[in-house]
Amino acid sequence: MINSAPHPQVCPGVHRTPDRGVPRWCPRDGRRMVRNRTRQLSLIGEPKRSVPAPVRPVGRPRSGAPPRTRISHGLYLVDAMPDQLDRRCRALACALPSDAAFSHWTAAALLGVPSRNCPSIHVVLAPRTVLPQRRELVVHGRALLPEDIDSVDGVRVTSGARLYVDLAEYLTPAELVAVGDAVLRQHLTDADALAERVVAAARRRGVARARDCLGRLDARAQSAPESAVRYWLTSHDLPPPTPQLEISDERGRVVAHADLGYEEWRVLIEYEGRQHGAGEQFDRDVERYSRIAAQGWLVIRFGREQLRRPQVMIQRVRQALLSRGWRPPPRM
Repeated sequence: MINSAPHPQVCPGVHRTPDRGVPRWCPRDGRRMVRNRTRQLSLIGEPKRSVPAPVRPVGRPRSGAPPRTRISHGLYLVDAMPDQLDRRCRALACALPSDAAFSHWTAAALLGVPSRNCPSIHVVLAPRTVLPQRRELVVHGRALLPEDIDSVDGVRVTSGARLYVDLAEYLTPAELVAVGDAVLRQHLTDADALAERVVAAARRRGVARARDCLGRLDARAQSAPESAVRYWLTSHDLPPPTPQLEISDERGRVVAHADLGYEEWRVLIEYEGRQHGAGEQFDRDVERYSRIAAQGWLVIRFGREQLRRPQVMIQRVRQALLSRGWRPPPRM
């Protein structure tokens, strides 16, 4: 005899076993539900024969399966290779609209431009009613010009000029000068194209800062700390130093390049990173500074601690220049 009693109503999406389930109440709407352990049952109309639940496309890897790294909802890296930013971006690009490009600090890292470290991945795309939403992404809806897009190993990123404009909203002037120096040094853009992009970004946040820093950029700078030191020196009444100044011996041979220098007063400025105090690099620096001093140069060395106190750097360079005959311009 077939039991014609209606099947107990359960919450949609709840899995159950037909005969061995334990009745429970759904905390969401108070309806009766039965928990299922292995199978899925149709929840509409009369009871039907249970069928195997559909296989999930993602989940815990089986025993012996290759390792997987989760990068976003439904996206995994399935191999033993290291989890790198370019691989993450290449995988995320498959789930993004075709006009999306990686931007801001993500683009800076992909392009090799030194800037702040940001764990989130930034994406820019044309404005629309609904922007893609993923926990790992910071999505910016901004208009993009054709020249704003570049490519790194097949991954769409913002160009060097657009990167400079985008980061102007968030960076300090010293940091922005370091970014501008890097995009010019790496030939990601040129000075004219950079100036045109700043003009096109009128009325955006940070564009005034970007415009003010344009005149301080120099493609000869070789590092972000060097750019920051130069910014602080030129932001006061000190004369502008020359980046990568050549030092020659009495025979005219170039024996060294200084980070910054004043050839007229024979004053050099060097930024020393932590790598300069280890191993053979320390011995090479001793030999280098000995040759420089033998030519009559005064060398001022700064490190990370002095970079945090720009007034200290400015005062020491001022004293060095005054000792070599420099006189500050009269105040108006």
